[in-house]
Amino acid sequence: MLVFISFWRAAAIVLCDMASTVYYIGGIVEQAIGKAAPWYIGAVMLFAYAVRGIYIESCAMFVRGGVYRVVKEAMGGTLAKLSVSALMFDYVLTGPISGVSAGQYIVGLTNELLQLVHVPVAIPTAAGSAAIAVAITLYFWRQNILGIEESSDKAMKIMGVTTVMIVVMVTWCGVTLWMRGATLPPFELHFSDEALGWLGGTGWEKQIGALGILIAFGHSILAMSGEESLAQVNREIAHPKVPNLIRAGLVIFLFTMLTTGLVSFFAVMIIPDDVRMSTYSDNLVGGLAMYMVGPLSVRLVLRAFVVVVGFLILAGAVNTAIVGSNGVLNRVAEDGVLPDWFRLPHRRYGTTKRIINLVVGLQIFTIVASRGNVYALGEAYAFGVVWSFVFKALSMVVLRFKDRRPREWRVPVNVRVGRWEIPVGLILIFLVLLATALANLVTKRVATQWGVGFTVVFFVIFWLSERIHHRRGAAQQHLEKFNVRYTAELEPEAIAVRPGCKVVPVRDPSNLRHLDRALRDAEREDVDVVVPTVKVERELVATGSNPNFTPDEQAIFTAVVDLAEKHGKSVVPLVLTSNDAFFAIARAAQELGAKEVVLGRSGRIAPDVQAESFAIRWGAVEPNGERDMTLRIVSDREDLRFAV
Repeated sequence: MLVFISFWRAAAIVLCDMASTVYYIGGIVEQAIGKAAPWYIGAVMLFAYAVRGIYIESCAMFVRGGVYRVVKEAMGGTLAKLSVSALMFDYVLTGPISGVSAGQYIVGLTNELLQLVHVPVAIPTAAGSAAIAVAITLYFWRQNILGIEESSDKAMKIMGVTTVMIVVMVTWCGVTLWMRGATLPPFELHFSDEALGWLGGTGWEKQIGALGILIAFGHSILAMSGEESLAQVNREIAHPKVPNLIRAGLVIFLFTMLTTGLVSFFAVMIIPDDVRMSTYSDNLVGGLAMYMVGPLSVRLVLRAFVVVVGFLILAGAVNTAIVGSNGVLNRVAEDGVLPDWFRLPHRRYGTTKRIINLVVGLQIFTIVASRGNVYALGEAYAFGVVWSFVFKALSMVVLRFKDRRPREWRVPVNVRVGRWEIPVGLILIFLVLLATALANLVTKRVATQWGVGFTVVFFVIFWLSERIHHRRGAAQQHLEKFNVRYTAELEPEAIAVRPGCKVVPVRDPSNLRHLDRALRDAEREDVDVVVPTVKVERELVATGSNPNFTPDEQAIFTAVVDLAEKHGKSVVPLVLTSNDAFFAIARAAQELGAKEVVLGRSGRIAPDVQAESFAIRWGAVEPNGERDMTLRIVSDREDLRFAV
């Protein structure tokens, strides 16, 4: 039912977006603010770690977190739809921008090679890049249909190759600086006319020094794109959930500092000023390869390697955009904003194929409509990045006062004043984000115009969809969607259950304490957990003539899914048909080779009667009298064990 991934895979998915900015963020920022760009890019990478703390705290509260869920809990549905509209603008554009950029690298390298071998043919840059972007999008569409395990595996392989390139580049750049010597980039800002937007000509950026710093920081904040994907992939992270989330955040921080942060400094210190922006503004990493020490032939090989890796990581950013969009729209659909039709699972793979199809359709439409020229949209999508951060940070501040239950992890720096705890760290992060967003609002004309327009369009679509959905009397209760498969006999191999599993029967979605305990134990013991519920038929012989998956069973397993996601542990759900619940559980345990059955304590009969009832049925189904079986009966206050 659920496939969970390691924190390495989770980090790889996010890094395919965040680390890919190393290929273009340096040129964009230097064009806006001058040679001081690396200082502000480095500051953004440090600040990104603080923002990541907000996401970790929210995920510790809501396994299916992200902007929509958090903003709705804190400030209501309207602002939640507004925030997710801005975020979807980011995701819908991230894929096409990254895909076309990847295509440009390949088309550029191919044309250079054709010239070297004197072939009088050149691939049109725009059309060729668009075609490659569509192909990349379709490839990752297929991987996401197959599931998170497949798509995260591709992200891991991409980041493995990228790591090799970064180690080579950082080492070679260090040798180059040691041999040639260099000076650090200056701190002085030189804004272009476009960088000041509507503030151009006012001189405010010079009269108010802090404003100039804020504007420069705002032009660099695009390097943080991808943070929301960590919240969307959180439900897929394996146990222990929160510690693995923290580890993923640390991996992302270290990797981005060594790539986006450090390479930005190397580019300014090594590539000559007269060619850096004129020739390599779109590919500073490629420029570094050409201006390091060493034979030209070796540097040309390195540049080709850099281009190939750039293609791979930018292609990986397409995957991240699909994963993130799928997660966001699932949260929206679960809340009734989109029809349940979107959440119906793929019959074979269980993925939400209709949401994935919608996202990929929007991305391909953007690629075709832009004809491979997405520069303006690339500038615009920073709007969605920064405003989704603002809504998220404000909501977490509100929730510190509105929802005061203990958190497994919190953003540091909290000051207690009387009976109140003031989240100083959260408030400071929010204020920096808000100030940056407001500065961008008046300095990034393209981002403001396109961002506001697209956000309004998405908001209207969500609002109308919710009104239509609710007008038709759709239920407000969230229920998971399940694929149902019927089998006359239980075979461990058919349902991928290893011998020695735990069988944990459930019947009440509000009483899953025993399952919670079993999942915690299973994390340490590495055993499979089978979760049956028994459909009791009162006839003399249970025929299984009513195999329908009822709403009651759907509600039970919805609660089971939520608990399994919280633990990051896979479970196997079963609906058993019988006229005797204890017999059905005993027979299932016998057929699956279980070592332990975990029951919740009954409110009607005593634990010893429960144990005796199960033991009688176990004796009827198990021919081997020497086989060991442990029966546990769990409640809030006790955990009783019986050897059967």
